[in-house]
Amino acid sequence: MFRNMAANKPAIISKVGIGTFVDPDLEGGKVNTITKEDIVNKINVFGEEVLFYKCPKLDYAILRGTSSDEDGNISFENEALLLEGIHIASATKNAGGKVIVQVEKVVKRGSISPKEVKIPGILVDYVVVVEDIKNHMQTFDEQYNYGYINNNALFSDSVISFPLDERKIIARRCAINLRKDSKVLNYGIGMPESIALVLKEENQNMNFIPTVEPGAVGGIPMGGLSFGASFNPACILEQPTQFDFYDGGGLDMAFLGLAQCDQYGNINVSKFGSKLAGCGGFINITQNAKEVVFCGTFTAGGLEIAIENGKLKIIKEGKTKKFIKNVEQITFSAELAKKNEKKVLYITERAVFELRKEGLTLVEIANGIDIEKDILNNMEFKPILAKEIKFMNKEIFLNKPMGLIF
Repeated sequence: MFRNMAANKPAIISKVGIGTFVDPDLEGGKVNTITKEDIVNKINVFGEEVLFYKCPKLDYAILRGTSSDEDGNISFENEALLLEGIHIASATKNAGGKVIVQVEKVVKRGSISPKEVKIPGILVDYVVVVEDIKNHMQTFDEQYNYGYINNNALFSDSVISFPLDERKIIARRCAINLRKDSKVLNYGIGMPESIALVLKEENQNMNFIPTVEPGAVGGIPMGGLSFGASFNPACILEQPTQFDFYDGGGLDMAFLGLAQCDQYGNINVSKFGSKLAGCGGFINITQNAKEVVFCGTFTAGGLEIAIENGKLKIIKEGKTKKFIKNVEQITFSAELAKKNEKKVLYITERAVFELRKEGLTLVEIANGIDIEKDILNNMEFKPILAKEIKFMNKEIFLNKPMGLIF
């Protein structure tokens, strides 16, 4: 969209979003009743329904880089990501707006290699140099990490040491779902972050190429407040280029969070009551990846588990049910996924569901789990039960590497 705005195009046409809350047949992307104007329209192109997203005009862009020369040419040598800085700057400038860029330092004219300039000075109105480097952190969590901008850093083994809890159980079950032909992956924020650490622990990370939506390819995707950065990445793309690849179906498999799931298999990660979390790249990724795995705990808010002799035990149930009758907002359309014959799994610490033609189907449970007591009683609907419900792999629940080999 920023690229289209820069070229003064009126809109962007895309199939991304059909069947979700941004579809005009549902909510049209409107957060509340204050928005009266339609911001998304559905049109017919060559006999196919697509969404028509209107491009707004930008008044100001507030961006950041690492260095600026005396002509305002901006380099990104210490930035973990390129994002869409050049496109936002171009869109703002061409709309008559002002572009402000924060940097660590100003260097002499001509001292930045032309290939290292990511935003040219012709697009920059103001350069702001930070007085305190603490106000120019590389991520929300770290001041600077050499490994986020290089591919030869040493990875501390302590980073991959994490306890056998519900997060690790889910991540392990997700990792088992991988195949040799599922090379190019995406990890979403939250629960999916741990999958990369499981693969590292199993010495299998070299068999897959993880990507994250802000632009990193390869390496080990980081989590928490450093999400978006990757340690020892092979490449750092501009975010729009990454999404061209995603939207075109380049991902073999994507692992995304599971906040709410309804009786149809729809997922909501974007709105909860008055809280607007937003969808980020969730719709693009889940709609276009060849296979999708949603992962998260079965309930939320105080869930406590234990593992005894390789069996899962629920010590304290979470206060909030995540499998509810109808999601508050559709961020992933199960109907569209079934229409496109997409393979979709829903993985929790105690149960695995599959989206089948007939609906959401329970296909696996953890050893030690009672279907009626621990699963059905904690759902607002009854899923379809597979004819043969299998037990999750026992190696998942042992406090040692699983011995994964692909």
